[in-house]
Amino acid sequence: MNAPNEQRIQMLPIAQTQESGSAISWGAIFGGAAAAAALSLILLTLGVGLGLSTISPWSYQGASATTLAVGTILWLLFMALAASGLGGYIAGRLRRQWHDVDGDEAHFRDTAHGFLAWAIATLISAAVLSSTAAAILGGAVKAGTTVATGVGASAVASPATNAETSASPVNYFADMLFRGARSREANPDMTGTLREARGILATSLAGEMSPGDKAYLVQLVASRTGVSDAEAEQRVTQVSTAAKLAADAAAAKAKEAAETARKAGAYTSLWVFISLLVGAFYASLAATWGGRQRDPQAYLRHAT
Repeated sequence: MNAPNEQRIQMLPIAQTQESGSAISWGAIFGGAAAAAALSLILLTLGVGLGLSTISPWSYQGASATTLAVGTILWLLFMALAASGLGGYIAGRLRRQWHDVDGDEAHFRDTAHGFLAWAIATLISAAVLSSTAAAILGGAVKAGTTVATGVGASAVASPATNAETSASPVNYFADMLFRGARSREANPDMTGTLREARGILATSLAGEMSPGDKAYLVQLVASRTGVSDAEAEQRVTQVSTAAKLAADAAAAKAKEAAETARKAGAYTSLWVFISLLVGAFYASLAATWGGRQRDPQAYLRHAT
């Protein structure tokens, strides 16, 4: 009569031992996530350095845009595989040992450990490392912009060009209006005249120049340069047309640059999404590899 009670009493410690252990090891997960986030930052810094080394402001000396795009995609995938694989393997290898767990359950738990390590590493990278990554990328972009601006300014500016003249393309066309045979001593004060001409040209870029503005500008050109009214009118027409064409070309170039940036942003988002999926899968897979080395008997028990 007492045998069933004794058997039930003997089974209680075993059940309590199985239920006392947790199926998840948060310490291993956070350790793997920290390792993955740190390696992501290291690889990001290295990738930015390698990218800058292939860019040159001189023609035919740097990598093409296609080469940089392909290299960026490959580097994103490599970062996902390396960082996620390391984090998942550490999470699977450092988790606690499970007793009386078959192979399927051990495989599922290791996969979950790797996935959670990848998820936490991704959140850490987005919340903490984003400012560091932005600083790195921002410094790189600023350096490249500074180099490009310096080269462009040195190519356009001349020693006789002052800051006001090189500030806007409209100034160039305004100065073109008053090129004439008269010497500078004959026209000692051109500041007010140039200011008026620049204002009229800048206003006409958005549309057609009004007849009143054109007549006044013709009068200014004729009085300051000494040319006839017919020649002044012809000069005003040619210069205003050239200024408008230059403004239209600059607007078209800006639109083209915006379209290129939009496409680049869309492609970048797509490949970042793909790299995140690859990282999640590889972290889960690497965690099972670490789990096999940490607790091989669970897998062998299921195989036998």
